[in-house]
Amino acid sequence: MAEIVNLRQARKNKLRAEKVRAADGNRAKFGRSKSERESADKQADLDAKRLDFHKRESDSKE
Repeated sequence: MAEIVNLRQARKNKLRAEKVRAADGNRAKFGRSKSERESADKQADLDAKRLDFHKRESDSKE
């Protein structure tokens, strides 16, 4: 004999599972803490400054 399934609950469970999958994807894509973002920004600024210090005068006039 087949199991009785409440279609309303099945539909809601399916929707919840899709939301969880989307949330997991977003966590992987955007999930960095504030300190990690700030550290990456500081490193990028430092790298840009180092690059600027190595430029020649003729490079900046072009």
